[in-house]
Amino acid sequence: MIEYISAKTIVVRTKSSDWFGMDYNMNIYKGCCHGCIYCDSRSECYHIENFEKVRAKENALQIIRNDLRRKVKKGVIGTGAMSDPYNPFEEKLRLTRNALELVDAYEFGIGIATKSPMITRDIDILGSIGEHSPVLCKITVTTAEDELSAKIEPGVAVSSKRFETVAKLRDNGIYAGILLMPVLPYIEDNEENIRAIIRQASESGCNFIYPAFGMTLRQNQRDYYYEMLNRIFPQENLVGKYRKRFGDSYECRSPKAAQLYRMLGEECEKRGMLYRMKDIVHAYKRDYGEKQLNFLDMI
Repeated sequence: MIEYISAKTIVVRTKSSDWFGMDYNMNIYKGCCHGCIYCDSRSECYHIENFEKVRAKENALQIIRNDLRRKVKKGVIGTGAMSDPYNPFEEKLRLTRNALELVDAYEFGIGIATKSPMITRDIDILGSIGEHSPVLCKITVTTAEDELSAKIEPGVAVSSKRFETVAKLRDNGIYAGILLMPVLPYIEDNEENIRAIIRQASESGCNFIYPAFGMTLRQNQRDYYYEMLNRIFPQENLVGKYRKRFGDSYECRSPKAAQLYRMLGEECEKRGMLYRMKDIVHAYKRDYGEKQLNFLDMI
């Protein structure tokens, strides 16, 4: 049974729209049970106690309705930054689905980040939103190997299922691609892995791949990550490599980042997939103003 927590507002203005052109953020749930060993949201600075326990915000739909009704300016609402909107509780609670219906009714756009195939359940609503506003679906994939993804992301569908999710979204005309991050140093930052991801993304009909070759580590997130590395890869002394290379640095950029980014750019251009933020935003928001005018003419 899920626990509910209080909230005064849920749809909040972003400080900047630099991240995929998001104008607002919306987090209906708090915490995540995917168990990804690298998750930055586990950091103390976010003040999320018992991060692995998913909680829902009480009266979320009424709060979201009130938030949207009061917004003077339309825009794109991002969800999935701090907690996956398609956690296992969502299957029955349907809070994300109902929130998308409100986003549609109030004529906002939506940008979703998730690792869950459950997003395909809501293709009908995403299609409806797309008739008047931008829709962007980002499916996180960090490794091409199902066996490895099951180790480092144990509570969520393996990578092959996520590629299938992208394919289904694209088959239904939804703008979708791969969020290739974090790419874990000494584990995933090899050319073989990245090329395999690019190939599978292309076969899935991806519109884009947006990468970050490295990860962040701070506070208790670092402690947890190192504990899991010792548990999962006991013979490889990965913690020693991290400490030697990165020390206490917050940003842990892959030693191969520049090389991998060049290769990804070349391969994406060959396959007709976008990989630069500005190009992705321009593409999924194309004709936004014109769409709004056409939609208003219809009602």
